[in-house]
Amino acid sequence: MTTATQQRSTLDVEVCRRDFPILATEVRGRPLVYLDNAASSQKPRQVIAAIETYYREKHANVHRGVHHLAQLATDAYEGARDTVARHLGARDRREVVFVRGTTEAINLVAQSFARPRLGAGDEILLTQLEHHSNIVPWQLVAQQTGARIVVAPLDATGQLDLEQFEARLSPQTRIVGLAHVSNALGTVLPVAEVCELARQRGAVTVVDGAQAAPHLQLDVAGLGCDFYAVSAHKAYGPTGIGALWGRGELLAAMPPYQGGGEMIRTVSFEGTDFAEAPARFEAGTPNIAGAVGMAAAFDYLDALGLEAIANHEHDLLEYATRQVAAIEGVQLVGTAANKASVLSFLLDGVHAHDVGTILDTEGVAVRVGHHCAQPLMDSLGIAATARASFALYNTRQEIDALVAGLERVRELFA
Repeated sequence: MTTATQQRSTLDVEVCRRDFPILATEVRGRPLVYLDNAASSQKPRQVIAAIETYYREKHANVHRGVHHLAQLATDAYEGARDTVARHLGARDRREVVFVRGTTEAINLVAQSFARPRLGAGDEILLTQLEHHSNIVPWQLVAQQTGARIVVAPLDATGQLDLEQFEARLSPQTRIVGLAHVSNALGTVLPVAEVCELARQRGAVTVVDGAQAAPHLQLDVAGLGCDFYAVSAHKAYGPTGIGALWGRGELLAAMPPYQGGGEMIRTVSFEGTDFAEAPARFEAGTPNIAGAVGMAAAFDYLDALGLEAIANHEHDLLEYATRQVAAIEGVQLVGTAANKASVLSFLLDGVHAHDVGTILDTEGVAVRVGHHCAQPLMDSLGIAATARASFALYNTRQEIDALVAGLERVRELFA
């Protein structure tokens, strides 16, 4: 596997496309153009093969068994933790907790870290563009503790207004939650700057990295955050698995999120002595195959090189922005200078759902709706957008197909 200093700056997209069997699919007699990657990316054969090999050759329950297969399964599972820790830039593998995805990771932090520490008058500072997964868990814990939610606004381009953010940091701010990359707008937020401002005020930062994981070189230590959450399925891995990274001293001070097997040292009817992190937060039989698949996906990304992937996707985003903006009646939504692989737009006189339905007849898959970001849509005064989101296997030719499909939509509603 290549190191960060050896990563290539260019990507052979046609070679990559052959790694993804589903891209050979036809939709209504047309080649599939899959531009819904922000919802979930497709899976390369390397990930599929890793999961198959695990089930075919290594499956058993992990950690407690002494027989051969149990040892193989445990090695595969804990080896996956090593891979994820390396990919995230974690300094200690014990800071990586396997969870079902970003949503569960944020709920874990909200209930295990925040809930015991928050009280009436404390504040949780979020940004206007957060996904529901980084809003609803905080609303629940606020209701449970008497804390309140404070929201930092965006500027006209869809970027976080740092001055307004800093103005909303107060002596009562205990938690700052923010996305690394917006799923609805593609905005890349200034996470390191936000984390530094929060640290100066004594607040703990929780970063939703679901959309960053497939596009950016991650370095949780360098960002200066306290917690970072990712989902495998956004980054070419399987569904139902993700990871929470947390500072070791914070994880050590947190009570268990769930109870059961594996997360204990000893159990009696009088009480339980819990295991240290990460086992403390991994009750029951884990998603072993999912962890193996997640590690295979991160290995795949690291082998290609995040720099090469980012360069290719930046080219796609710039090309798509020019081409789509040139269509009569199109309004782009989210024009921040620093974006990653998401193009959201409206077409005058056409509901976003009609746009998506007609594009599907052309074999083009996009996402339509509020993108689990209803407060953002409300702040923009719109109900829904159409969203094209790009991955390492997409091409300019596929963007041309998107543009042709949008011209078709415009003709039908002329």
